Amino acid sequence: MTTTQPLIEYWKPRFFAIWSGQALSLLGSALTQFVLVWWITQETGSPTALATAGIMAMLPSALFSPLGGVIADRLSRRMVMIITDVITAVCMLILVGLFATDSIQLWHIYTLMFVRATMQAFQHPASAASTMNLVPNDWLDRAAGMNQTLQGMMTIAAAPLGALALAVLPTQGALMIDVATAVLGIVPLLIFKIPQPKVPQGTEAKTVLQDLRAGVHTIRSNPGLVTLYAITGLVVFTIMPTFALTPLLVMEHFGGGVTQVAIMEGLAGIGMLLGGVFIGLWKLKSRRALIVMISFGISCGTVALTALASAPLFWLAIFWWWLSGFTFSTGNAPMMVLLQTVIPNEMQGRAFSLLNMIFGLAGPLGLLIAGPMGEKFGIQAVFIVGGTLSAVICFGSLLLRPLWNLEKH
Repeated sequence: MTTTQPLIEYWKPRFFAIWSGQALSLLGSALTQFVLVWWITQETGSPTALATAGIMAMLPSALFSPLGGVIADRLSRRMVMIITDVITAVCMLILVGLFATDSIQLWHIYTLMFVRATMQAFQHPASAASTMNLVPNDWLDRAAGMNQTLQGMMTIAAAPLGALALAVLPTQGALMIDVATAVLGIVPLLIFKIPQPKVPQGTEAKTVLQDLRAGVHTIRSNPGLVTLYAITGLVVFTIMPTFALTPLLVMEHFGGGVTQVAIMEGLAGIGMLLGGVFIGLWKLKSRRALIVMISFGISCGTVALTALASAPLFWLAIFWWWLSGFTFSTGNAPMMVLLQTVIPNEMQGRAFSLLNMIFGLAGPLGLLIAGPMGEKFGIQAVFIVGGTLSAVICFGSLLLRPLWNLEKH
């Protein structure tokens, strides 16, 4: 049995226990994100304020993900996940106290969003790289489909539950849900161990810097990976601001409130859920790069179509947003499997962290432009321009040969 396979025969109880705990934790985090974003939307009504919140939530990926990847490959991935979940829960407790004492200010939310996102920069590489050590190789596609399904379920549940929580609880009460789900996510990690891959003899790095260089070399040595990372960065740069500004589009263009935002996000989550199920049943064996780019291109194009719907046709905007969620899942799941199968397991922590770093740089740069753009030209312009440009990038990438050769490398 190789180090990329689970080290015990009965791997399912461990995998599903850890996966379920992380699912609950992620659901609580998504609910909290909805609550905080809606609070900022109501209090400020400003694209710049929402863009700043998005920057605080993404910038740590650029600053800390490379270090997070090295730690995930050097130290116990299980302990990394436990520690980061604990610190995230503490951040939420601080926010609960500030809201309860009516002393909350905008900069408090920005600061704690930054700290929380920093923990995710360490947690995500450890979690993503652990998948290959928790399931057999023939289960990787199913696990990726499950993760996409989870993202859909989070989107379905987070917005309606967030709206419901705000209707029956004070803000601090809604935030306490995240603390409770974080604890539920930690418990399975305290019970089950996650196998740590052995570093091949003769490749042990002496320093953190050498580890980072080894991760960069793994990407640079494969032209297909370089191309995929570059395209992903451009797409994130152009499309990410739309996700941060969605509540303003609903409120300003469609004249909706928290209920309409919850409906739109919830149905998009159903699309993501169905997309994850579809990919899980499809069991792709090849042509993953083609499916990734076509799916992402459709997903981005429908973002522009959402904003082009007139105010009375909110139902049409919901349909386009649903289709965007579905095709995002059908693109993201095979992309994760593609990376897991092409990149050596002992390098995956660093490889995923470098991808997160690209997200963390591209997203804030896009938001720096989108905020002032929304203030000057209106929120619709951000969605139309961003969705159109990102769709052109995705479909144009189909002409690049390195992507076609990625699975052959």
